[in-house]
Amino acid sequence: MALVPRSNLFDLDRFFGDQWPRWTDNEMGDFFAPRVDVRDAEDHFEITAELPGVKRENIQVHVTDGILTLEAESSQEDKEEREGRVIRQERRYGKFRRSFNLGGDVHEEDIKASFVDGVLKLEAPKVKEKPPARRRIEVS
Repeated sequence: MALVPRSNLFDLDRFFGDQWPRWTDNEMGDFFAPRVDVRDAEDHFEITAELPGVKRENIQVHVTDGILTLEAESSQEDKEEREGRVIRQERRYGKFRRSFNLGGDVHEEDIKASFVDGVLKLEAPKVKEKPPARRRIEVS
């Protein structure tokens, strides 16, 4: 299984983020860049993504031609008022997409997903290799 790169030459957010210093705090700058772990277990691949604050209905996982894609969306609004007047109001929105090339090494129809306490866990069972069948052919 190989990780398909998520950034490309035309990723303007990354370009500007890498070239100039951040004028915001880390919480704002990295609002929605979830961490993803990929583990190769003996009989399956395990993909774990931290998605704090994301609702289950805003997560989509699909497989097309051996490519597993994980998409999530999050929005947050912070509003601070004093004496009925707005002092500070911030809105944040983030969309996340990662793709993984599963190839032909897994049973696509048996992939399982669970979402508990902001952590999405996917298990993709590996195809068991069959030893080559040996058959005796009678010589006449």
